[in-house]
Amino acid sequence: MKLQGIFPPITTPFDHNGDIYATKVQHNIEKWNLTSLAGYVVMGSTGESVMLTTEEKFTLWEMVAKYAAPEKLLIAGTGMESVRETVSLTNRAAEMGYKAAMVRTPHYYKNMVNRADAQMLYYRAVADQSKLPLIIYNWPQATGVDIPVEAVVALSEHPNVIAIKESSGSMEKVMQLIREVKHGFQVLVGSAPTLWPSLLMGACGAILAYANAAPYSTIAIWEAYRTREDAAGLDWQNRIGRASTLVTVKYGIPGLKYAMDLNGYYGGPPRLPLTTPTEAAKREIEEAFRDLKG
Repeated sequence: MKLQGIFPPITTPFDHNGDIYATKVQHNIEKWNLTSLAGYVVMGSTGESVMLTTEEKFTLWEMVAKYAAPEKLLIAGTGMESVRETVSLTNRAAEMGYKAAMVRTPHYYKNMVNRADAQMLYYRAVADQSKLPLIIYNWPQATGVDIPVEAVVALSEHPNVIAIKESSGSMEKVMQLIREVKHGFQVLVGSAPTLWPSLLMGACGAILAYANAAPYSTIAIWEAYRTREDAAGLDWQNRIGRASTLVTVKYGIPGLKYAMDLNGYYGGPPRLPLTTPTEAAKREIEEAFRDLKG
């Protein structure tokens, strides 16, 4: 399975009662279908997956599968702390037509799982029982666990572990992964501010929260890389730098959802305890996205 191009880890639309807003799920997916995004990651961290019940996850997976264009590759975010629950969610997603599972590093019991051997045990146990190929999801800024390169290299030998989403933003780590993993194992990045240099280093694509709000700018970078138009790629990377940092690092999901509202998608409110951006934050986001339309 080739994981090339740009994938947004889609946000979850909520109404003002905090319930999944079904018509807005359809609205967003149908608008994204008109772009050349490679597919959708459903129930990643950007989808506020830790805020949803299991049944709500099933509901959202079903909705996205219903509305996604046939050519879009569907990836389910299924990572939980236990092997058993991760396998259960992954295999349910497989039944709904998803083609891969993105599984974040276990992290709650840090003193016991923040080691290469513990991470390898977890992923191998999940991969052995999973009906879907796995994408390792490394986001140490949120989890406090940074899976070591040597663990990823070892896991790349497993036939059912096919890729990593590396969201640390470390170019050094991306380069080391690309050098050392088994041939055919794919490295995707999760950091929009480093998208262009990551592609030049050999990343096969990206899973980018920022792409929810301004997919065309990330697609422009991908196409510039694909057609070897270096000046265009660098230009677009410079254009998105400030905006992508605001809606990921600085203001997070609430800021991203506000940027989506600005650009014709439905962002809406986050689920409590996350709160909507302040007026000052909104003004800052508006200015950064002035020339970055949806």
